[in-house]
Amino acid sequence: MYIFDILGPVMVGPSSSHTAGAGRIGCTAAALLGERVAEAKIGLHGSFAATGKGHGTDRALVAGLLGMRPDDMRIPESFEIARREQMKFEICEMQISGAHPNTAYLKIKGESGKVLEMEAASVGGGRIRISRLDGIDVSCSGDKPTLILNNVDQPGFVAGVTTLLAQNSVNIATMNLYRDKRGGNAVTVIESDQEIPEKIIQEMKMVPGLLKVTYLKGGDV
Repeated sequence: MYIFDILGPVMVGPSSSHTAGAGRIGCTAAALLGERVAEAKIGLHGSFAATGKGHGTDRALVAGLLGMRPDDMRIPESFEIARREQMKFEICEMQISGAHPNTAYLKIKGESGKVLEMEAASVGGGRIRISRLDGIDVSCSGDKPTLILNNVDQPGFVAGVTTLLAQNSVNIATMNLYRDKRGGNAVTVIESDQEIPEKIIQEMKMVPGLLKVTYLKGGDV
């Protein structure tokens, strides 16, 4: 256990789960998109829907999409800032079957037209867990250095990726594979024990079957 597990994150309040965690969900979604968010649809489920407005959950999610961290003093003004920066957004209540009570659904579009869909929950202490990406069930937190690989479900893909990491002395902490159907779209999530250099990420783009690679530094959002 770390000291921050007891004290909680440095943040703009009032709640580590409803405010800091929500902000991190938004910031993580923006990082996964990889470009400025131009449009966002945000769905609030469970406790997020019931008490989120009073805790600033809605404003924290928008702030995260704008790239603000949980301790950014501008979070209460995120709606106004988003409008000034011409980021369109809509927020609604949503029922998501089987989801954690503090779950948000985000569908965001970047300035190039790229779209990302994500479901994630705030699980306490400012921590989050991503449960769904672009229609595929996943499970990752982003606490460790994390590679999120969108790929074709085909033989040899995992071997190509893990061989590249091994050749560069990157130790895999966890690895999980998810797919919508055999031979269809898949997501491979790899958490490592150390940071992954940009050189390796660029080389990974040459692995047959890779569609997109996203890298999250551990705890950087």
